[in-house]
Amino acid sequence: MELLAVVCLCLLTWSGTTFAAGNGPDVIKMVVKEGDDAILPCSLSTRENIVQKLFDWKRDGQKEVFLYDAGVTYGKDHPGQDEQFKQRVFHFPDQLPFGDASIVIRNTKVTDSGNYTCDFPRLQPRRRGLIELVVDPVLKDRTEENIPGAAPAPVTKILKVTEDGVVLQCEVRGASPKPDVKWQDSDGNVLRAEEPQVSERGGLYYVSLLTTVTKTSTNLFHCVSTQKDIGHRTEEEIYVPERLLEDKSCHEAPMFIGGVFTGIVIVAAVLSVLAAIYITIRRNKGEFK
Repeated sequence: MELLAVVCLCLLTWSGTTFAAGNGPDVIKMVVKEGDDAILPCSLSTRENIVQKLFDWKRDGQKEVFLYDAGVTYGKDHPGQDEQFKQRVFHFPDQLPFGDASIVIRNTKVTDSGNYTCDFPRLQPRRRGLIELVVDPVLKDRTEENIPGAAPAPVTKILKVTEDGVVLQCEVRGASPKPDVKWQDSDGNVLRAEEPQVSERGGLYYVSLLTTVTKTSTNLFHCVSTQKDIGHRTEEEIYVPERLLEDKSCHEAPMFIGGVFTGIVIVAAVLSVLAAIYITIRRNKGEFK
């Protein structure tokens, strides 16, 4: 990690030039995946020893990210650090003698995205660096994060049994932005499904999706709902009993034979009755002795 920081600094070190009004320093853009560590580079081109100096990191000009003042930092003897960054932001003490004021943000969150400034307010001329941090969200279940509009777990059920298989229904209720809903088998393969039925009420989307399934090695199926804009993914599993997925073609021949046999028995019974009636009538007429 420290080697990466040094490499970044070699590439991104900014000079101590005084920037005139309206002509500030270049903005360095960094993109990391959610959950990764982000090293925000900041160093003096003069490699001046800053052990006894002051530098201040802020986000969007307001949130206090990290402050170092001659050995005193947030969380040690200095109050004021924003709750979002407590116990997550650290500097590199062994790099201070070389003018390195870089910091690392551990386990980045999507909410860490923003514009960061590294400021040396007491240096003459004043030094200041700008970094735009973009934290790309990863798809995961964010139910516990209480994000407005995050879809709850899908509701799945067996709707009916047809000659083609078992029809499954998945419903995702009250989501925004509109979720992408898919059916998958236990191996993650997307299943063919009908056109989703989508309705909107009060700015929230309600989606219903039907699919017809046949027998698999597990008979387990998943309804997956994703909202890429907020990095939210949730799913629900459903098991279809073996008896509902039996191949009906295997029973067609026995059923046919059984039907024919039943028909023969019925016809034979009818003929027997008719024969008995006929004989009775003939006896009554004295034709049989």
